[in-house]
Amino acid sequence: MSLFEYVRAGGPLGYLLIGLSVVVVALIVRNLLALRRGVLSPPGFTKEVSEQLRKGAVAAAAKACADEPGQSFVARVMAAAIRRCTASPMGALEARSAIEDAAQVEAMRLHRLNNGLGVLAAVGPMLGLLGTVIGMIGAFNAIGSLQGAARSTELARFMSLALVNTAQGLVVAVPATVAFALFRQRIDRLVTDVAVADLEPLADDLAAGIGAAQRAAGAARRA
Repeated sequence: MSLFEYVRAGGPLGYLLIGLSVVVVALIVRNLLALRRGVLSPPGFTKEVSEQLRKGAVAAAAKACADEPGQSFVARVMAAAIRRCTASPMGALEARSAIEDAAQVEAMRLHRLNNGLGVLAAVGPMLGLLGTVIGMIGAFNAIGSLQGAARSTELARFMSLALVNTAQGLVVAVPATVAFALFRQRIDRLVTDVAVADLEPLADDLAAGIGAAQRAAGAARRA
């Protein structure tokens, strides 16, 4: 049998499972492109925000985060942290906790990117099992209602339907399960790396920038 004949032997559920396998491949490619160190923390952008904060230009740093084309992980975290620090009476003292809280929220958003693979890893075997049950029901009906060569033909057809759907469900579920686990580990590793290498220095820069901006505002009010 050719590959197309195997797909056709799976019936309507077979075509659905083949479609889900294409979706799994698309999600894997999307995650490979999105979950990269340079995408989560563009080097040039991180340097630009750091320089703005060191100069006390907090508003310029916030604008750079809002205008960052890719809206990267670091851009989202810093935008949320700057908003919180500028609106809080604690100001610079809240810089580190603001970045930590924003990073946790953004890490959850990255994990939601991976949830589609987890859903397909669970749905694939269930659809395969549904096809198996449908095939077994048809096989038992053939045994009970037909005789001779017709019964053998129908029995073989329904058993083929059951087994093909089982195989197709596993073809969807196995790669999706492996990819889901690997991407979950990749997200945790990337978030940890970005937090240690980029967000911790930016937390110090943010505290210094907020402090400088508050002192400048106080001096202007006194003047």
